[in-house]
Amino acid sequence: MDLSTTKRRALLKVIVLGDSGVGKTSLMNQYVYKKFSHQYKATIGADFVTKELQVDDKLVTLQIWDTAGQERFQSLGAAFYRGADCCVLVYDVNVLKSFETLNNWHEEFLKQADLVDPDAFPFIVIGNKIDIDGGNSRAVSHKKATDWCASKGNLPYFETSAKENYNVDEAFLCVAKVALVTEHEHDHDIYFQGISETVSEVEQRGGCAC
Repeated sequence: MDLSTTKRRALLKVIVLGDSGVGKTSLMNQYVYKKFSHQYKATIGADFVTKELQVDDKLVTLQIWDTAGQERFQSLGAAFYRGADCCVLVYDVNVLKSFETLNNWHEEFLKQADLVDPDAFPFIVIGNKIDIDGGNSRAVSHKKATDWCASKGNLPYFETSAKENYNVDEAFLCVAKVALVTEHEHDHDIYFQGISETVSEVEQRGGCAC
């Protein structure tokens, strides 16, 4: 194995959190498969997709984990969060409650992920569904969202439309770049040994291949 090539590859674990229905799975499907489905299907438990991209001279594999937003699935456990290199918080710009619960998701992640340096961990915030009603049904202004991000330590903020494929690639490129900064702090092998039992059921159902 060429070690110089290995050093230029990175596997980055990204967790996507947010209320159910905000478009987490749609964003991931648009980014990875370039497709959008009008049918809404709740994600049960956890699932992940992978995407390879080039960041500077590095080949990066993003492993993007999707969780169901319903409260009853929030107890996915520390093994799900551990080893993450970035956390993406998603809300629907047309639903105020989904924005207000970002605080809960932010705290839940920090509590479960057992981070060495919580203040330095990268979060990215996405306001999705900006295409709806031509933007006339927005419940959360751009300023309100950026103010919240500023209060959390100037988190990067993107407004997207998974349906129209607007700003999706840009948001995940930012995810990859900030995740690369923290990637060296983790030993992913230890993480995968711990999570294998958790994801086995998902894989038996077909996982992200469906």
